[in-house]
This record gives sequence, C-alpha cells and structure tokens, in this order.
Amino acid sequence: MKLIEITEAGGPEVLKVSQGKMPECGENDVLISVKAAGVNRPDIMQREGKYPMPEGVTPVPGLEVAGIVHTIGKNVVHFSVGDRVCALTNGGGYAEFCAVPAGQVLPVPQNLSFTEAAALPETFFTVWANLFSLGKVRKEDVVLIHGGASGIGTTALALCNAMNIKAFSTVGSDDKIPFLQQYGEIINYKTHDFEEEIRSRTDGKGVDVILDIVGAAYFNKNLRLLKKDGRLVLIGFMGGRMVKEFDIQELILKRAVVTGSTMRSRDAAEKEEIAQQLIQKVWPLIEAGKCKPVIHQTVKFEDVRQAHTLLDAGTHIGKVILTLE
Repeated sequence: MKLIEITEAGGPEVLKVSQGKMPECGENDVLISVKAAGVNRPDIMQREGKYPMPEGVTPVPGLEVAGIVHTIGKNVVHFSVGDRVCALTNGGGYAEFCAVPAGQVLPVPQNLSFTEAAALPETFFTVWANLFSLGKVRKEDVVLIHGGASGIGTTALALCNAMNIKAFSTVGSDDKIPFLQQYGEIINYKTHDFEEEIRSRTDGKGVDVILDIVGAAYFNKNLRLLKKDGRLVLIGFMGGRMVKEFDIQELILKRAVVTGSTMRSRDAAEKEEIAQQLIQKVWPLIEAGKCKPVIHQTVKFEDVRQAHTLLDAGTHIGKVILTLE
C-alpha cells in the first residue's frame, strides 16, 4: 500500500510517498480503507523531530482519517465491512489503509463527505475533551479561544456558536477576521492588546474559560483575564513552556483552575469515552447543519509536501485535508 514516510527530521521536503505493508487488524480494531486524512500540528512537530510517536507505534504520521471499513476484528460489534467511518488514529493515517481501535471509530455524519469527515476527529476530540470536559463550559459562560484560525480554533468557535456560547478569539492577521466573525468576536493580537480589548468588551469582567495553544507567552495575561472560578486550559506551548514571574496570589484569589492535556497521553478507554460523548452531543449538531468543520484546502495525497507547507506558513483558516479518492 501507499504511505507517507518521514525520511529524517526536517521541513516538508523530508516527506516521501513510499510503499509499505498493510497494517494488521487486531481483534479489537477496525481496518479502514482511507479516502481522506487530516493534517494537524502534531504531524508537523513529528516531521520536525519534536514529537516522535511512542515506542511500538507506527512511525507513519496522521492522526485522523475517513473512509470505508475494510475489515473488522473478531471482537468488533458496532461496525460492519462497508460502513462509512471517520477515526482518531494512534498514528498511521497518511496511508491507504489504517488500523484503529474500534472505540476511536465514529460513523460519518449523514450530511458530510469523506473530506469533511476527515476534518473532525483530531480537533473535535481535542476541543470536546479540553474545552467542554476539563474546562466545564456552560451556556452562560464567556470563553476565549487562542489561535482562532487553526483547526482547533475553528472547531472550538464553531461548537461554541452552535451551542450559543459567547466566544472571543485571537488571530494574527486582519484578513482572517471577516470569515471568523460569524462565530464570535475576533481580535488581531498583533495590532491590539487582547487583554485590554476583552476587558473593554466585557465591561472589565473578563472571561470564564480560556482554551490556549500558545502557553507561556500568554499565561499571565490569561490569568488576569479570568473571572473568579475561571478555568485556563492549556493544550500547547507554541509561545514557550516556562512562565516568568507567575503570581500565585492571582491564582488563589480568583480560585482559578489551570489545567491541560494532550490526546496522545490518553488511553483507549478515555478516547472511547470521548468518542461516545461526541456521537451523543456533537454529531446531532453536525447532522442538523448547526456545526461543520472548516476546511481551508484539500490536497492530493501525493502532494503531501504542499499540505505541510500550507500549515508551516500559518496563513490557513481551518483544516488542510489529504485526499486519496
């Protein structure tokens, strides 16, 4: 089968279309004939040598796919050969076939194509687990989502909009604002101080929950923006890992919660639980047309270097998808 190989750590040029052995379908797995695969920031970090796959896991990148069930393991009861599915993989998504634990496989929402469905798993799992489970967002809350034009950002904004939750978000250029304004209030952090802007727009009250991919560079501003009992959920550190001059008193006086997680560190049971929550609470919103993944561009599988170059440039809004159809 065709797959994408990372020949060494580096830029998009280290990605190579290769041939490899079809993965085995374990007794609790679903083997998917892949029609589309999402491209995500962890793929970029893996390519750069900064986020290697755990030992014993395929080195082939790719954390989300959509396609048709090719084979099922003997213990799998909820899927059949021929079903249209999407899945959060443990790696190996950049290939013609991908074996995935059955608990991480979901039906393709009825109104979506394979390309659209491939844009769901990684970001929807991540946003649901962090913003809604860890962050405990409620309808009356006000949220701040950093990196609003990213796959995570557009997903979080779209879900908040579908649930009538007021959202602010930061982006790095004015040309991203018009599209994203349908979901919330968008602030260019390069031309405006987002802390001052949000204070002004909330009458000094701030926000209840912050979902942050930036990390250290925003930490103190985030903490100051939180209301009492606010929650700061960290899911990345693009702006550094070490926080300077962190005021513990600010945290204590606000009774604030600072937490965070990665999807990779979660075990199969945790991922299955998130999948079930998505099917129950989010898939109906998608099928009702209230929430759809935002896709910036589709790229042919063989042009994977172009897809990674797009993400590296940082000018995209939403997801970049590899197509194998």
